[in-house]
Amino acid sequence: MLRYFIKRLVLVIPTFIAITVLCFGITQFVPGGPVEQRLLQARGLEGGGTAQAISTAPSGVSEQLRLDLIRHYGFDRPVFERYCKWLINDRMGMTMKSYKYTDKTAWELISSRIPVSLWFGITGFVLSYLICIPLGIAKAMRHGTRFDLASSAIIFIGYAIPAFALGMVLKMLFCGTVDSLWDIFPTGGFESAQAANASAWQTFKDRAMHMALPVTCYVAGNFAILSILMKNSLLDQMQCDYVRTVLSKGATRAQAVCRHALRNALIPIATGFGGVLTVMFAGSVVIEKVFEIPGMGLLSLESIETRDYPVFMGILSLTSVLGMLGQIVSDLCYVIIDPRIRFTGR
Repeated sequence: MLRYFIKRLVLVIPTFIAITVLCFGITQFVPGGPVEQRLLQARGLEGGGTAQAISTAPSGVSEQLRLDLIRHYGFDRPVFERYCKWLINDRMGMTMKSYKYTDKTAWELISSRIPVSLWFGITGFVLSYLICIPLGIAKAMRHGTRFDLASSAIIFIGYAIPAFALGMVLKMLFCGTVDSLWDIFPTGGFESAQAANASAWQTFKDRAMHMALPVTCYVAGNFAILSILMKNSLLDQMQCDYVRTVLSKGATRAQAVCRHALRNALIPIATGFGGVLTVMFAGSVVIEKVFEIPGMGLLSLESIETRDYPVFMGILSLTSVLGMLGQIVSDLCYVIIDPRIRFTGR
């Protein structure tokens, strides 16, 4: 089994290189890059960055300026040389200056957003499992009852609503906007401006108020999948012979489930444990955009919109590694939950 996990760790390297080579190549040739953005700024235009906008823009930008910008951003060098410089000299682009925030490196921007995404990611992950696993167990124990049918209806209604739509509805209802019914929660952000000078308890309450609605959207996204998966997995285990044997020896149904079936039923749920690494550090683009949360998700969206390639590639590198490590963590969770599982290194 040790050979298997060593092999998985070694495979992270070529997989990471393949992912970054593909995405790096796209950023080098996609229109509307940093050169086009700077040319538009020099011509007094905003945003865009397309070839059509540049061709119809007012004249006055010299060819020399365009060539200087190409050299400044390194586009005059071969793509392979640029990639090697990004990977080795610039440490996966983390030490490169942001194209948008020219006084900060990509890592400075990313590291400043990670704590915010961690707050929301960890809270949403913990609440998802704390709610969905007990609910799935209760649905399996009461399969076919009114409770099962009513909870399934609520679950699938929530699942059918996209996260961004749910977030906008919650803001309209509870955030004191023009059309809202109640002014209970802040409209967005991570904390109030006064939180820096407040006590620890006041800061905690302030963040809790800011996190209430976004975390609700986080949980709603996983609610249906985890609950139904937990229910179906437990129902399958309850039909197994070893559970019937336990029941025939005089154990109650609850004892057979809690002491024997539950552990095996958790194995499919373990597939999501590794994915929490990406969610915690990378955040959610949609939810952070709706609630204006200054986390990794919003930063990645801004970097794409403004063609801030150093920041975009830095986030991509981090999330790629976390995603692959997360799969290994999922395999470890399998072994912890059921020691009988064995992975081969072949």
